[in-house]
Amino acid sequence: MTDLPINSIVCGDNVEVMSSFPEDSIDLVVTSCPYDDLRTYSAGKSMSELWDFESVAQQLWRVIKPGGVVVWVVADATINGSETGTSFRQALRFMEIGFRLHDTMIYASDKPPLTHNRYEQCWEFMFVLSKGKPTAFNPLMEKTINSGKRANSRTFMQKSSDGNYTPAHKSEPVAATAYRRNIWLFNQSYDGKHPAPFPEALARDHILSWSNEGDIVLDPFAGSFTTCKMARLMWRRWVGIEVNPEYCEIGKRRMAQQVFDFSS
Repeated sequence: MTDLPINSIVCGDNVEVMSSFPEDSIDLVVTSCPYDDLRTYSAGKSMSELWDFESVAQQLWRVIKPGGVVVWVVADATINGSETGTSFRQALRFMEIGFRLHDTMIYASDKPPLTHNRYEQCWEFMFVLSKGKPTAFNPLMEKTINSGKRANSRTFMQKSSDGNYTPAHKSEPVAATAYRRNIWLFNQSYDGKHPAPFPEALARDHILSWSNEGDIVLDPFAGSFTTCKMARLMWRRWVGIEVNPEYCEIGKRRMAQQVFDFSS
């Protein structure tokens, strides 16, 4: 075992790199794995030839702390008219390994529409996986509609005189703010070199939600290094692992700057 390469970009195979980390050493993972051979990465290879889900999942379970969280952003390809269902299989396998499926969240975006014989795909899963009960939860709040009015916001059962149970409604005032709902909408405006970035706000909001200042945030598929950038800006320590040397060099230049220039 070696010490964690805190605040560092590590260029290499993520399974080999994570296998050198101490057990129970990472507070939070925010990452987006490659989706179903949708893109060609380095040396003309698809990512199914460059990574192994089972080994990655086992290493994530080993290195995440008790109470730590893995945010796994994933979607499915459509092949021969059918979605692959890979995302579901991955979520279920994480649970078999030991993770709790703490929340199934949705990332919706304004991606340009495609033409096919189905409704336009505009979202991806954000599986929030935890090793036991999450240690950190700093809920993001949003304004509520009908603030100050009263609403039947809770339903419970009451026993009547004849011994039967019937629904009873309790009227409560609507608060001015409430926990944000678990469907998050972000604009997708990036047009740079990496083929599959996610919005900075997505990484930022998960980092704020599931970690505290000084915690260690890992992205084992660092790619455009969005997670690493936002972890640094949110006063977390970070580690980014990326197999593609070209992306590693771009990431090193960008992490040395205060502002990322994805057009370079």
